[in-house]
Amino acid sequence: MTKLRVNGAEREVKSGSDTPLLYVLRNELGVMTPKFGCGMAQCGACSVLVDGEETRACVTPVAAIEGKEVTTVDGLPARWAAQRGLSAEQAAGKLHPVQEAWIAEQVPQCGICQFGMMIKITELLEANPKPTDGDIKEALTTSGPSPHLCRCGSYAAILEGAHRAARLMAEGGAK
Repeated sequence: MTKLRVNGAEREVKSGSDTPLLYVLRNELGVMTPKFGCGMAQCGACSVLVDGEETRACVTPVAAIEGKEVTTVDGLPARWAAQRGLSAEQAAGKLHPVQEAWIAEQVPQCGICQFGMMIKITELLEANPKPTDGDIKEALTTSGPSPHLCRCGSYAAILEGAHRAARLMAEGGAK
């Protein structure tokens, strides 16, 4: 058995050590936010944070992340709360600023790519709290193994969502 820490909880998985993390998350642990897009780490739909860095879960064997912290979109609120030093009670029912921004800007259309986009923007904003359009575009196109692809073409809304998330994070998130 492999032990994983997913969204703050220790989990034991039975899948083989060479099983891609995406399949373990979705099929064994029931974490449905990372999506299967291409299966070749070329679209970003399967992105998760592993120890705070974007990782393509469709090609990452579960053995490679044993002992590391995996955060999916489901775990972003708890990550934000921990970064702000909030108790579980204070954090209850709150979203991460990136999630708030995505809702406010109505970014998703079909939704396949958006969880990966939110993961990548979270990584960016944790490193660069005041990104320019160029920084955002670079993060989504050249900073990972391949570009994050949006089949619906909601790139303008993604830029607006990223800027709103940056403002919300600077303000400390939802009150």
